[in-house]
Amino acid sequence: MTLSRNILVALATAGSAAVLLGAFGFQYIGGLPPCHLCLWQRWPHAIAILIGALALAVPGRVLPVLGALAALATAAVGVYHTGVERKWWEGPTTCTASGDISTLSADDAINQIMGAAITRCDDVLWQFLGLSMASWNAIISVVLAGLWIAAARKSRA
Repeated sequence: MTLSRNILVALATAGSAAVLLGAFGFQYIGGLPPCHLCLWQRWPHAIAILIGALALAVPGRVLPVLGALAALATAAVGVYHTGVERKWWEGPTTCTASGDISTLSADDAINQIMGAAITRCDDVLWQFLGLSMASWNAIISVVLAGLWIAAARKSRA
């Protein structure tokens, strides 16, 4: 059984929506605040959802190719984040400190620090089968990219 272009687009779009809903569930229901790299992984999924909505209405290959690029972008950030978590390389400084506090009073600086939800990019807050959320995002996103590419191949120029 072969799937049509629109079914493949719908599956890829639904996959990104499911990943985003899962991330929001872990954050708001599970109480696991995201780090900066976690947030960076969300944006391409949101873009892929918008691309998917357009691709269902507009024929052609361009939008599925853009959907594949969005999925590959979040997969790349997921692989990078996994490397940071496993200490293969250092993460960005935004994951350990934020902003210039030199202009704040000591009390304001302490209040800002104490009021911030701190989640380091190199801390694994949840894992399943030995893989973190970043790793699962990378794996799922590569599968979604495959769906987008299959949709592009089924599209008419």
